[in-house]
Amino acid sequence: MRTNGRLVERAVGGVNRRVLALRSSRRWGAAVRRHLTIVTYTGRRSGRTFSIPVGYRRTGDEVEIGVRIPGRKNWWRNFTGEGGPIAVELDGTDRTGHAIARQDAKGAVTVTVRLEP
Repeated sequence: MRTNGRLVERAVGGVNRRVLALRSSRRWGAAVRRHLTIVTYTGRRSGRTFSIPVGYRRTGDEVEIGVRIPGRKNWWRNFTGEGGPIAVELDGTDRTGHAIARQDAKGAVTVTVRLEP
């Protein structure tokens, strides 16, 4: 079973690398960056720093991240309860903020980031 976990990690890593390359491309980068950003956070239990691409929607000083297939992902769990610090790449710079994850009655998860001034 451990091998399957590593296989999945490698596959996810490959997809993430391709998404990051697309964000950096001259031809498609600007369009992709309007909908995909990079969030950086520290795991509550591991203490490790992670950076992952996510889809987002921004309104002023608030960023909303809809977590697709939340039952198969763990990153958003770092922001349950009182939430925690996060960095979001916007317009080519990292902006820090406070993220809180909420799960609705149907199981959908949204992570809301309130950006610091």
